[in-house]
Amino acid sequence: MKVYEVMNPRFLPLRARQTIGEVSRLFMEYSLDASPVLNEEQELVGLITKNRLLEVLVQELSAAITVQEIMLTDPVTIVFDDDVPDIRKQKFTCRPVMRNGQLVGMLYYTDIIRALALELEQGKKEIEAAIDAVYNPVIEIDNDFRIKIFNRQASRLLGINIEDARGANVHDLLGGTELLESLIYGNHKPLPVNKLVIGDRSFLPYRNDVVRDGNVIGSVMVLREISEFEELVRQSQYTQKLNRELDAIFESSFDGLYVADGQAITLRLNKGFERITGVSAAECVGRHMADLVKEGKFSRSGTLLALEKKERVTISLVAVTGNEVLVTSNPIFDEEGNIILVVTNVRDITELNELQRKLEQVEGLTQLYRSQLEQLKLQTSRQLVFNSNKMKELLELVLRVTGVDSTILIQGESGVGKELIAEIIHSSSNRKDGPLIKVNCGAIPENLLESELFGYEAGAFTGASKSGKIGLFELAQGGILFLDEIGELPLNLQVKLLRFLQDKEILRVGGEQPITVDVRILAGTNRNLVEMIANHQFRLDLYYRLNVIPIFVPPLRERPEDVPVLSNYFLDIFNNKYQMNKRLHKSVIDVLLEYHWPGNVRELENLMERMVVTSINNIISMQDLPATFKVPQMRLESEQELMPLRQAVENTERELLEAAFARYRSSYQVANALQVNQSTVIRKVAKYGIRRQDGRS
Repeated sequence: MKVYEVMNPRFLPLRARQTIGEVSRLFMEYSLDASPVLNEEQELVGLITKNRLLEVLVQELSAAITVQEIMLTDPVTIVFDDDVPDIRKQKFTCRPVMRNGQLVGMLYYTDIIRALALELEQGKKEIEAAIDAVYNPVIEIDNDFRIKIFNRQASRLLGINIEDARGANVHDLLGGTELLESLIYGNHKPLPVNKLVIGDRSFLPYRNDVVRDGNVIGSVMVLREISEFEELVRQSQYTQKLNRELDAIFESSFDGLYVADGQAITLRLNKGFERITGVSAAECVGRHMADLVKEGKFSRSGTLLALEKKERVTISLVAVTGNEVLVTSNPIFDEEGNIILVVTNVRDITELNELQRKLEQVEGLTQLYRSQLEQLKLQTSRQLVFNSNKMKELLELVLRVTGVDSTILIQGESGVGKELIAEIIHSSSNRKDGPLIKVNCGAIPENLLESELFGYEAGAFTGASKSGKIGLFELAQGGILFLDEIGELPLNLQVKLLRFLQDKEILRVGGEQPITVDVRILAGTNRNLVEMIANHQFRLDLYYRLNVIPIFVPPLRERPEDVPVLSNYFLDIFNNKYQMNKRLHKSVIDVLLEYHWPGNVRELENLMERMVVTSINNIISMQDLPATFKVPQMRLESEQELMPLRQAVENTERELLEAAFARYRSSYQVANALQVNQSTVIRKVAKYGIRRQDGRS
């Protein structure tokens, strides 16, 4: 401890010419023990202490005697950054503190006592904090059974407040408990219990006498929790029991089980394996799988193949019994990626085929139900309906960009569904609770477009509302503004839109103060903006601002796989709307697949509504198509254009299934007629969107 940490920098300096009467009053008024005497140059020349004043007063000397006559002229001083004197070895009232020859403070004996007391108190608190930080409960008592230490863990365990515990009589606090008995027993006696159970936790008590200067002044107990150790013991016992059960399960498996290590050495196999393959454990255990294959025990090995490929493999082989079996080998890896085991499952192929048939039936029904569920969802909310890879990739891109606030430019021909893409982005984004405002820039007159978008102030122009009007940008606050047909936006408004994209601020017509708006911009167009830029009809800088994330919706003619599913989707919508049960003939689907679709999905939707409403029969045939869809008689085979084999196969499959469902009512009957699994029929129905006689697809 340094002098400057303890000294009192404030002191009352005296002058040599002051009288002891005056000094006595000052000592009484300011409760001083000592005061330095300074000359005119503020140099220390002496020291007056309370004891010195008392000596003068006892001698009944005159109060007019000056300080100079009684002061200590050679006081012991101490340097500012010296160590504080050891008060156990030195006794003094006060010492002047010097720094570079100047008096900077006074070091009083009482100040040292106070500092040491604070230091002891701080040390006590640190010790208490350290004991509180101990993981185990700690309790100490003195010889009068008063609690001296009661740490935080003991408080939590026993539910007793620390302040209530410290200083309390331990009999009052813990009377009648095994913990009390363990705490008050002497070291020369054995503890009454080897384990304490408190609540649902178990502890081992460790008790010792507290000894100071050879005398016992109390006792301390530390409780070490053993709940985790007991749990480990229980787990070990459970593991042993589990191993016995696993052995029983391994042997009771009807399937054959074969286990090899990472070097293909056989470890064990069960009785099911012996029964199915005719090979015994005695012939295999401890031997390399490659040797067993060489000896003809197995025709081939799934274990060796799994080790080679480092993945699960399934093969079929013929066992020595003549039975064909299906073998599935699964490699098991350690944390470093090394194969440590290969577990092989063996099953009779006949039983497997039966299970496979049931599985295919379940999977087929699942796919059918999933398809029906998706159709129901699409009927209740506008979603994308597609079967093509192009639209799948498009949807994946759309869902990836919904979580950000970047500007998106949606491009595509008229009728492809740009507005639907904007709706999907809005419903999947973090702005879904905000509004989605859709504006067709080409549908609003140019002289009204600015005020509609940005709003106007009161009296901004002739006929303006007296209260002004907020624009669509402000209406879209916290949401999304979809500017469709952005290529129709006049150049002067392109500048204002660019300013918003840069500063997130708008200016109303007739306004002077910009308004900050939190809106995400989606833009749509069916025009070639690059050509418009070249023709000075669209701003290049605005194009860059809008085209941060470009999304191109392909036209319907580039994704013919979507035509059948979209046709059936719209057919269901209008059948429900008009309470009808119309179906499409296969020849109509063929014509729709070959059509160019200049109006895209919108044209297809309108066509389906027209044919549902105008067709006489429940089967919509070629005669119900508009004249623009009529095609000449099919050309001779030699003149026909070649098509991809996959498309030809799919057309044939679709035609056969439609013909079969025209004759039979159930998928089971159709499967028998076509000699395929029922699950296969169900999957194909879902794939091609085929309508059955009962009205289901």
